[in-house]
Amino acid sequence: MKLSVLDQSVIPEGTAPAAALRNSLDLARAADRAGYHRYWLAEHHATPSFASPAPEIMAARIAAATTGIRVGSGGVLLPHYSPLKVAEVFRVLEALDPGRIDLGVGRGTGAGSIESHALAPGSGSAEESDFPAKLAELLAFLNDGFPDHHPYGRIRLMPNGGGAPQVWLLVASPSSAALAAKLQLPVSIAHFGRPQATRATVEAYRAHFDHSGGAVPRVQIGVGVYCAPTLPEAEALFTSQRLFRLRMGRGILLPLPDPRTATAALAGEVEPLADEVAEWPRCVVGDPEQVHKTLSSMAGELGADEFMVLSTIHSHEHRIRSYELLSDAFGLVRR
Repeated sequence: MKLSVLDQSVIPEGTAPAAALRNSLDLARAADRAGYHRYWLAEHHATPSFASPAPEIMAARIAAATTGIRVGSGGVLLPHYSPLKVAEVFRVLEALDPGRIDLGVGRGTGAGSIESHALAPGSGSAEESDFPAKLAELLAFLNDGFPDHHPYGRIRLMPNGGGAPQVWLLVASPSSAALAAKLQLPVSIAHFGRPQATRATVEAYRAHFDHSGGAVPRVQIGVGVYCAPTLPEAEALFTSQRLFRLRMGRGILLPLPDPRTATAALAGEVEPLADEVAEWPRCVVGDPEQVHKTLSSMAGELGADEFMVLSTIHSHEHRIRSYELLSDAFGLVRR
């Protein structure tokens, strides 16, 4: 089983945003040493919770600081951007680190309506209905795939002569999975976002996949993991995320609270995930044996090829420890 890292560059309470970016760089080095397969950077805009609105910049820095792990976006939010520009940026990354660059593409906006307009003021709001056409255009630019009569077919992107990044589609619903299947793209399913839809999304992807030319489906599951030597320690780490999610549900976006603050603030509150019904929890919390057992069962049921692990933990040291414990539990080969 392949394990990878999704990093939102979360800002811990009491920490400067720039320090959160340095934490991302440090975590990437640790993940590389621990044998993780990929390191992806998320994209969020104008929020005090997350420090990285530019995953392509972070990807370049992290690829230069690591040796074996694949690096990329999880993902670039294409509704905001020109497909040509995204293709150029990731061709440059691929030229600098051949065979190590991933381009995860998302159809969300990662921003409010005002921020979305400010990101692309000349194109109106980021319309989800435009996404399939923009994705097809991006793939054509990356792979020289425009037909001869298309006006963009005369455009030759630089640098040329090399490979292209590996493109993934980030999805959270069966309809998005069906689009990935039609385009023969590997799919990253955001279980941590919509756990109720995970099985249906996997099934839709496999049912609609175009096997022509020998293409095969590839399923990656994005899941939250909070791992510590003991269950009580893991539950204490997870307290920060519980309060973070409660606040987010009320439209309050703040840095990630420390566990003591979270424990006090949650007293008397309704558990934010108390009424959630899903086949598997959106976040797996436990000691290494418990986490391994849950993820292995999930992978077997869904036929997953890989887990993309998100660990939103206040302490940088404990976040690294969580990933290292998970690596040991799955027997990853260290670099």
